Amino acid sequence: MRDVEIDGEFITLGQLLKLTRCVPTGGAVKAFLRERSVLVNAVREERRGRKLRPGDKVEVPGVGTFRIVGGGGASDAPGAPET
Repeated sequence: MRDVEIDGEFITLGQLLKLTRCVPTGGAVKAFLRERSVLVNAVREERRGRKLRPGDKVEVPGVGTFRIVGGGGASDAPGAPET
């Protein structure tokens, strides 16, 4: 599991997918969510605007699991998919 640190109150699922390089552009987010079973706190999510707050866990099949943490928490740099 990789921690993703956010500075504000929330980040959207679409922003997270771009930040972690799961998708190359914002335009690709909608199709990505339709084609993959992305889970937010163990529930399938297809809304790119879903607000993620510290403590939320996002599972992206074939890529990895991400935990949202507030500013000041530990954070791995987003990047290449988990192996």
